Formats: sequence, structure tokens, C-alpha cells
Amino acid sequence: MEAPPVTMMPVTGGTINMMEYLLQGSVLDQSLESLLHRLRGLCDNMEPETFLDHEMVFLLKGQQASPFVLRARRSMDKSGMPWHLRYLGQPEIGDKNRQALVRNCVDIATSDNLTDFLVEMGFRMDHEFVAKGHVFRKGIMKIMVYKIFRILMPGNTESIEPLSLSYLVELNVVAPGGQDIVSDDMRNFAEQLKPLVHLEKIDPKRLM
Repeated sequence: MEAPPVTMMPVTGGTINMMEYLLQGSVLDQSLESLLHRLRGLCDNMEPETFLDHEMVFLLKGQQASPFVLRARRSMDKSGMPWHLRYLGQPEIGDKNRQALVRNCVDIATSDNLTDFLVEMGFRMDHEFVAKGHVFRKGIMKIMVYKIFRILMPGNTESIEPLSLSYLVELNVVAPGGQDIVSDDMRNFAEQLKPLVHLEKIDPKRLM
């Protein structure tokens, strides 16, 4: 099947343009329990969720220099949960006054044949990994602390090994565009996690 033309226009969900506000950091394995203890004290009064997810990243190359990227994720430890398809736009990093990285975000639940559909559309899988960790909530903020595992045999999620000796920590809020004030609340919350973890506005270009 011939792949459809690719455009890099912003993606919107209905009439509401949803944006993700994001701060990221990492913590070494030996400091994990201290961070989890701090988060239990700071976050909403409920036991944090745990998750074990398999994520596949698909690319569709077009005329642009950068391919179109979609992420397919499924739960490995909760039966009956749907696949999730996620689109993340290019970060808006021009405004240095913003306290958090901001990018378009679309996340939808799908049927179980999601990966077959993407392949039929002309996408190819670039890489896959397993993520295992905890999810905390503080109002509209979501804090994820998780380890990424490399899949040693393609498609075999039982054959994995840790990618590093640390956990990734993400603080994010998904809200309609123009709600930049939420980034101030995120920064204030991040300050309470120091010195256990330093959450920052990461410029993806620094990682390339």
C-alpha cells in the first residue's frame, strides 16, 4: 500500500488543542526508595499506581527531513486494557520564560490490531522497549518514576535487560493550549523534590 503524504502541521484533538507540559530528570537505583517516600508525602493521599508497559515507536518517512512519529503502548500486567496510540509534536522551546517544555499531545485508546494498522499505513517500527514503574498524582499533575528495559529479542517482551542504573522521572500536565500558568505550579513542585532529583526543561536537541 502506498504511504499517504506526511505533513508536520500541529495535531489537534477535536476543537481543543491539547498540550503536554513536561519536566524530566533521573535518579539512581539506590535513591529510588527515598524519592518514592518523598512523593508519597507530597502527592494526593492514595497509593501510587504501578505499571508494566510495552511501547513500540513507529516512523513514517515523507518529504520532510524528519519522519512522522507515532507511539503504540500496551499494558503487560493489566488484562483487558486497550492499546494506546500517542502523538507528540515538536517541542516549543523558543520561549525561555516558560518553566516547562511544551508540545502538542494526542493520546487515544485503540483496538488490539493497532500495530497491524500502522504497518498497513506505511509505518515501520523503529524501536521498542519495556517501561516499569510507579505513577503518582498531585491535582492535575502526573509524576512517573520508571525504569526502561531493552528488549534483547525483537518482539519478545520476556527477554529484557535494564537500559541503565537509574530511573527516569517525569512530571507532566496535559491541558488545553494557553495554560502556561501550570508550568509555574510544576516548577514549584519540582523544587520540593530537590536534592533527590532535579527536574528540568530538557531541550531534545541536546540529546541528539
